Amino acid sequence: MENCQQHHHHHLQNQDTSSASPPITGTCCKCGGPTTFPPPPPGPAFSEISPPPTYRPIRAPAVPPDPDSKRAIVLAPVPQSQKVPVAQPPYTFQSPAKRIHSPDDIRRFHESDSGKNFIGFVVALSESIRGHKISDPCPESHTLTAIVSILETLTQWVDEIPPVQQSARYGNIAYRTWHQKMSDSAESLMLRFLPENLKSVTIEIVPYFTDSFGNSSRIDYGTGHETNFAAWLYCLARLGLISEEDYQAVISRVFVKYLELMRKLQLVYCLEPAGSHGVWGLDDYHFLPFIFGSSQLIDHRYMKPKSIHNQDILENFSNEYLYLGCIAFVKKVKKGLFAEHSPMLDDISVVPNWNKVNSGLLKMYKAEVLEKVPIMQHFLFGSLIKWE
Repeated sequence: MENCQQHHHHHLQNQDTSSASPPITGTCCKCGGPTTFPPPPPGPAFSEISPPPTYRPIRAPAVPPDPDSKRAIVLAPVPQSQKVPVAQPPYTFQSPAKRIHSPDDIRRFHESDSGKNFIGFVVALSESIRGHKISDPCPESHTLTAIVSILETLTQWVDEIPPVQQSARYGNIAYRTWHQKMSDSAESLMLRFLPENLKSVTIEIVPYFTDSFGNSSRIDYGTGHETNFAAWLYCLARLGLISEEDYQAVISRVFVKYLELMRKLQLVYCLEPAGSHGVWGLDDYHFLPFIFGSSQLIDHRYMKPKSIHNQDILENFSNEYLYLGCIAFVKKVKKGLFAEHSPMLDDISVVPNWNKVNSGLLKMYKAEVLEKVPIMQHFLFGSLIKWE
């Protein structure tokens, strides 16, 4: 109570309560008591003063999900897998650009062949890993082996660029050094696997790649950056460098290696979550490993969605199943009760089977990531992912 009396404002003290017209009162922002300062006038609506800014902040507020949008996700159709059409010469590779600025643009993207094909590719990747462990043998092409080695190189650079001593808890500025080195080397890294006739594609695919590992000025990472990595892989599929036979290895070798790198970057440089929904989101940083991981577990003999609460299962199988690996990682980095820091993951654990989890997550990814302007305003379009 002492500090309540120390801050100076006009509290309603010793007022004659019998007086006919009580003064207008506001509320003290420090102690919540009534004050003689009037509350601010109800001014004109925001849009009357000035139009809303065109920039949309990347962070979504940590508010509970809107029941209407949850209902819309439940009623939406499950996205279906699609074959990726291989681009044919003559090629017109170009520097890709941002095109999405409004909900109308989002609609246009999802109604276009590009939009449907991109999410169809994500679904096809998910189906390719169904029922498979990470260590299961699968064909590994020269391209995929080269990509894994590129991701290993980037992981090695984290060890060579240690975090600097600084007072801020989040966002270690050494990450900018790592990011700069990755950006500067991106083109030469691509040339490790691009055949002679496709070397000119770097102008188009390098920007997707360099946007896959977070933002160097904000020192953050989120589902938009993860989506860029999927878009980069999609571009490689459009070029015929990744075929459907490769999809299982794209998840179990490439994506697993990417996730390992991202977790290292998150922990070493304390990356901020970009656009996180706080406790109401699925996860602070990732979405796709939950989709791929739930597909792995479809029809598993004894692991059910509720098995995430079994510590023995997490310890023994988190290196073989992406979903369990994600849960184990969340439990490692977040303290307290699981149901409190991750209510959405906790809710999913009561779903009866993995098939339902997988189709629900695919619908949610489309609605909560691919249909959100603050995330998709950074998405790039060129000749391989066309803006139609």
